[in-house]
Amino acid sequence: MPGTRIYFVADVHLGLKAGDPAERERRFVSWLKGLPVEETAALYLLGDIWDFWYEYRDVVPREGARVVAELIRLMDAGVDVVFFPGNHDIWCYSFFESLGIRKLEQPQYLQLGGKNFLLGHGDALGGAPFGYKLMLKIFHCRFLQRCFSTLHPWFAFRFGTDWSNSNRRKHGGYKFKGEDEPLYHFCLEYNRRTAPAGYIRGSAPNRQDEVIGIDYFIFGHFHDSVDLTLPSGGRLVVLKDWIAGGEHYACFDGDQLTVV
Repeated sequence: MPGTRIYFVADVHLGLKAGDPAERERRFVSWLKGLPVEETAALYLLGDIWDFWYEYRDVVPREGARVVAELIRLMDAGVDVVFFPGNHDIWCYSFFESLGIRKLEQPQYLQLGGKNFLLGHGDALGGAPFGYKLMLKIFHCRFLQRCFSTLHPWFAFRFGTDWSNSNRRKHGGYKFKGEDEPLYHFCLEYNRRTAPAGYIRGSAPNRQDEVIGIDYFIFGHFHDSVDLTLPSGGRLVVLKDWIAGGEHYACFDGDQLTVV
C-alpha cells in the first residue's frame, strides 16, 4: 500500500557559514534518513535548501552532496521529491530534474490527499520593497546569468557564498509581522478571489466562476515559525529555518497537518 505522508521543509541553508555548517548538514541528512519511506508519498523542498547554488552545465556546488544522495535514495524508494527554488538556490537549471526531482515555481496550487494546498518559497508574494524586486529581476535575467557563467567556478562560488553570508549578518533575526505582512494579505485575498481560467492545475475545478478554497498555505523564507488561521479560511504556515538547530518541518498525514 503506497504511503500517504507528505513532508514539507525549507531554509536549511546548506553551506551557510553560520553556526556549524557541517553539523547542520549532518542534522538534515539524519532527518532525511529517518523519514519512513514505506509511509511517505512525497517530500516538498520549499526553497533555500542551499544557501548558495549556481549550476554550470558541467559543474554543481559540492555543498550538500550527501543530501543529494539521500534525495536519490528516497526517490529510488518511491518517494516523490519536489523542489521549489528559493531566493538563495534560484540558479538551478537541469541538474535536479536530471536526478528525477520535480521543480515547480511559486505559487503552486496542488491537491494533496483531498486537500487544497498553495505552496512556494514565499518571498515577494503580495509585494516586496523595490530593491528586493529589482534584485529578483537581476537574478532571473538570462543575459546576466550567462555573464556570470563565464566566471571560473572557484571565484563564482566564493563570491556567491561571501555575499550570502554578508547578507545574513545584515538581515538576520527577522520576525513575521502577522497581519502586516504582505504574504498574509496575499493568502487572505487568494481565498477570496475567483480563480482565473487556466491558472488552476491538477484535478481541481477550473471554471472561471469557481473559487478554490485553500486549506493550507505553506511557505518558508521568513526564518520564523508561523501557524495562523486566516479569516477567509485556510491555515497559513511558515516553516522555521534550520540554522539555529533543531528539525523544522510540516507533515500532512492525509487528514491533518502537523508543524514541528
